[in-house]
Amino acid sequence: MTDTNTPHPTGERLLTMLAALDNPHRLRIIAALASGGRNYISQLARDLGISRPLLHLHLQKLEHAGLVTSQLELSHDGKALNYFEASPFELLLTPASIAAAASSLTPNAD
Repeated sequence: MTDTNTPHPTGERLLTMLAALDNPHRLRIIAALASGGRNYISQLARDLGISRPLLHLHLQKLEHAGLVTSQLELSHDGKALNYFEASPFELLLTPASIAAAASSLTPNAD
């Protein structure tokens, strides 16, 4: 995956990022992590009012796109907690930035 601070993502990276952001739950997850800081799955699920399995699926897609990161930590009582936080990124969509991304797309084999 390319650096999330790249001003002009490649075509594949742009498509991955846009696909990851194409869901209201995932937008809310990014918003919650951006405003509240890093959080673990159980607390984040409670805060957002969605199930942990559903949250985990959305977090996987966001992490694959490089929009969130996770870190497994042990709590003071020995429980393993998977903390997530929003990755720094900026996505500027203009016709020029889309054209630049499109020029890097792998040609269709069709």
